[in-house]
Amino acid sequence: MAVDYGPDVDLQRRIIEGQGEFLLFALTPPRQTASPEKAQEIADITAKRLQPLGVDGLILYDIDDESDRNPEERPFPFLPTMDPADYLSRYLNDWNTPVVVYRAVGKYAESELESWLRAQEPERRLSVFVGAASRDKPVATSLGRAQILRTQARPDLLLGGVAIPERHTRNGNEHLRLLRKQAAGCSFFVTQVVYDVKAAKNLVSDYRYECLAQGLTPVPIVFTFSVCGSTKTLEFLRWLGVDVPRWIENELLHADDTLEASFEYALAAARELITYCRRVGAPFGLNIESVSIRRAEIEASVDLAAQLRDELHRSD
Repeated sequence: MAVDYGPDVDLQRRIIEGQGEFLLFALTPPRQTASPEKAQEIADITAKRLQPLGVDGLILYDIDDESDRNPEERPFPFLPTMDPADYLSRYLNDWNTPVVVYRAVGKYAESELESWLRAQEPERRLSVFVGAASRDKPVATSLGRAQILRTQARPDLLLGGVAIPERHTRNGNEHLRLLRKQAAGCSFFVTQVVYDVKAAKNLVSDYRYECLAQGLTPVPIVFTFSVCGSTKTLEFLRWLGVDVPRWIENELLHADDTLEASFEYALAAARELITYCRRVGAPFGLNIESVSIRRAEIEASVDLAAQLRDELHRSD
């Protein structure tokens, strides 16, 4: 069933020209154990839910087991999901906006990754390459090698990289990592879920002014936001490496309605980052996701995307 969502902006052109101000919505594919009928049902429900948003593109995550990165017990058990590229081609292929397909490159042999790259249509697809969760994890293809393969096999496919403000807080060099990824072909970056606005602003500032110092043009940083409707979701965010400032954690834990409180915080945080990025001339985008599979949290994430869509300068 083809659906015309009528996007207001050309996502690829905005990225190439460094304009930013676009809206994405991120999804996790169904579990590997889902039947074809169930997977199609999920895809149809997703399309119906997102149709009114008029998003400029989708993100499909490639989920990997990250227990080697964090030895603590995972709040939600790891359940293998469908390959995002397979899910897209089989069940969401009629989606009418560009789709950013994540590739946890360590899971794929070079030949498999190269074959996938050559089959992509750059006007419909983008990708984000994700490296191993830890240095000790054995990989089939390294991030550096995957970036080279993309340059050789599909240089016109827009490539994104991961940006982690929390890592910048710890090490102070995430902006330099972004510049190395940019030199390797990345034309945009996507953060993990942002709860610490100060950390995100520090990363933007250091990246923006390092670009200025080196005579480089900054590329869009896409900030990811989500809601948190329960203590378990909050624990999962922390397990994933998201820094939730203590004051926000306290507010969420003691709120009469945790989901509503997190919604209001995410909305305020996004607005603060929008204002800051515009002031310093840093191109940006927004990405909304639901960390939880609970219906209430998914619907709240959709509502968040709807509100933030109106905050962006999206008309060309």
